Amino acid sequence: MPTETSAPSTPKIAILTGGSRGIGRNTVLSLASRGVDSIFTYNSNQAEADKVVGLVADAGQKAVALPLDTGAIRTFDGFVDRVRDALKTWGAERFDYLINNAGISHHAAFAKTTEEELDALYNVNFKGVFFLTQKLLPLLNDGGRIINISSGLTRFAVPESGPYASLKGAIEVLTRYLAKELGPRRITANSVAPGAVQTDFSGGVVRDNPAVNKMVSEMTALGRPGLPEDIGPMIASLLSEDNRWVNAQRIEVSGGGAI
Repeated sequence: MPTETSAPSTPKIAILTGGSRGIGRNTVLSLASRGVDSIFTYNSNQAEADKVVGLVADAGQKAVALPLDTGAIRTFDGFVDRVRDALKTWGAERFDYLINNAGISHHAAFAKTTEEELDALYNVNFKGVFFLTQKLLPLLNDGGRIINISSGLTRFAVPESGPYASLKGAIEVLTRYLAKELGPRRITANSVAPGAVQTDFSGGVVRDNPAVNKMVSEMTALGRPGLPEDIGPMIASLLSEDNRWVNAQRIEVSGGGAI
């Protein structure tokens, strides 16, 4: 008699903002290596986003890239509709993991920061995270996971980083409240705080400026700045069942920065 074969199970699906480069890109690829598919956003560089989709396919997984300005809150309803359409690729109506990674940098002293600069930081680095999470909650599976990307700068102070760090601090507080309020749905929420990482973020200052690179190396216990490859696998690991009891935590990934 022919043997019965069960239908393949739907893979876990992550939604990640800012997945075309840097930490976000590596996180998408790290998830793919663990059998997790992704819907990720990019701001303007579709060519780089398409490359990531191809690399995920090479790993035997699936990714969908969607454009999104995470500071344009009025566009979020339309984005959620596009997410619903993208989920049909998997025959799914919901997803499992949300990683709020997209952000912008800012370097200016408190006394010189303008209202326009602070508003831009607030819209992308806090308000956008707040309302995109709110809009996507109905599509997040019970028992799902939320990770918000913070910064090592919430623990130690570096000149001209105050406005940026303050809003990342707000993200850490929001994360704890999400963990409390979403507990009845068994959804965990944690913040991951990278130290200085060698990417093109902030104009590539850590990667491309030898003096900054040397300074970071000297203040880091492991003797160098981080790489995207140091952060993405950690995020993917935190989303796994191995870490199901980790909740409402700030987890720094800095190689022992400023200790």
